[in-house]
Amino acid sequence: MNPVPARINGRKNNAVKSAQKRKSGLSTEKRILDAASKNFGYTMLRPGQGDAIATLLKKKDTLVVMPTGSGKSAIYQIAGVMMPGSVLVVSPLIALQKDQVDALNETKAKGEAVIINSALSTSELRENFEKIAGGEGKFIFLAPEQLRKQETIEALERSNIKLFVVDEAHCISEWGHDFRPDYLQLGPVVDRLNHPVVLAMTATASAQVREEIKTRLHLKNPKVLVQGFDRPNIFLRVDHFPDPQKKLEALVHRVRWADKPGLVYVSTRRSAEDIMRMLAEEGVNALHYHGGLKASERTEYQERFMNGEAEVIVATNAFGMGVDKADIRFVYHFDIPDSLDSYYQEIGRAGRDGKRAEACLFFREQDIGQASFRAGEGKLDEQQLEQLVEVIADQEGPVEPEEIAEQANLPERKLTTAIHRLEDVGAVRVLPSGEVSANEDLEVQEAAEAAAREQELRRETRKDRLQRMREYAETTACRREHLLNYFGDDFNGPCNNCDNCQAAHPEMSVDPSVGTRREVVA
Repeated sequence: MNPVPARINGRKNNAVKSAQKRKSGLSTEKRILDAASKNFGYTMLRPGQGDAIATLLKKKDTLVVMPTGSGKSAIYQIAGVMMPGSVLVVSPLIALQKDQVDALNETKAKGEAVIINSALSTSELRENFEKIAGGEGKFIFLAPEQLRKQETIEALERSNIKLFVVDEAHCISEWGHDFRPDYLQLGPVVDRLNHPVVLAMTATASAQVREEIKTRLHLKNPKVLVQGFDRPNIFLRVDHFPDPQKKLEALVHRVRWADKPGLVYVSTRRSAEDIMRMLAEEGVNALHYHGGLKASERTEYQERFMNGEAEVIVATNAFGMGVDKADIRFVYHFDIPDSLDSYYQEIGRAGRDGKRAEACLFFREQDIGQASFRAGEGKLDEQQLEQLVEVIADQEGPVEPEEIAEQANLPERKLTTAIHRLEDVGAVRVLPSGEVSANEDLEVQEAAEAAAREQELRRETRKDRLQRMREYAETTACRREHLLNYFGDDFNGPCNNCDNCQAAHPEMSVDPSVGTRREVVA
């Protein structure tokens, strides 16, 4: 038999490959659904989940921005069981880690979910490290501060991490609404683990925050998937007041008569406690919450609010992350937040059950000055920076920040800021262990000047973000359009579900179940 000519044989092989490729592409969705059903009992996927999972299966870094409650955790769970190796999930909330581990271990998914955090005993930690090293931990959950420990890094290096998940990814951005310095070490850890596929997830992130997430996590040409920001069932309003007493009286009155449960945000611990007492005098079952409370008190108050024992919680921005109470009917801001990022994240805790809810900002012109003062804090003096650089450079090798704090004569918070600014300008490196080392070609004065300029730029940016918040408060146009356009959502008003649209179009109303993009005549 004569052999098939190479040219013809090549065409045949190419045709087979093309057919296989088409078949593979067509079956991706089905393979994802099969894995979701087999391992987790899901009969369907929510919008955006399938696209994100398919992207991860292509070994492509992915940034997912989806509202709370849209099923972000299912993305890494389904992708994880479809990928070889282990899945590392970095989350700042120990309670949420435990819930997710317990839930995963009750499913039919292969491999055990384990946890590494400060709440475990020494024996529990040792047992879980042995599981990770032995390849038993398919899903590994930990808090970012654990990655400063060499023992943790070494265990992860032996565990064949193929998917690196960063939950609450906005915490890595100083422009986000809940910056956590421990998140800044995640990029170096990704590199040390030979850059597995990275999935960054958050519920709210403006374009600026998304860019910083991509940069600081060292994402490689990531796919960015943004699932609409609009929460159409939340009525948006801003109430203006001439003096602080009238504003306080209005808040107490509104809370008393509003549908409950509800959440009031304030800027200071004292305000949280004072307003809570005023509400109690009006017969409202209220609690306060702030960072000055003991950990046990914060846990108790949050649980009482979550299970319905309290009608209202008055809190600083220390309250909120991980809170998923579906029936919150209002979120009131007594003080203006530092940015639209913070504001949108906080009002997003209302109406997660899809029913009508309200977000109201109680605003005075003078509030901007007070908030601007807070935004202007944190100036770094060049002399102090020079002294810090010299102290770091004089060390024989990497050094713990605590060891140089006294020599540099800087308080802990300012020291942390100074080190990050020096890292931003390439003067020092922060290792995954948290230690700091100076770059070999370091020029002390140049580094100090560059770091000071970088910090000043950030101070100005914070003021600009506050100005955007002011524009929202003072606009006479559709508030939803203003808010969503900031996040890059191409929404054109009127929404007919904010105070400005209501005033301009009194004949229109909105059915919350339909949403703001469809109006119905009242």
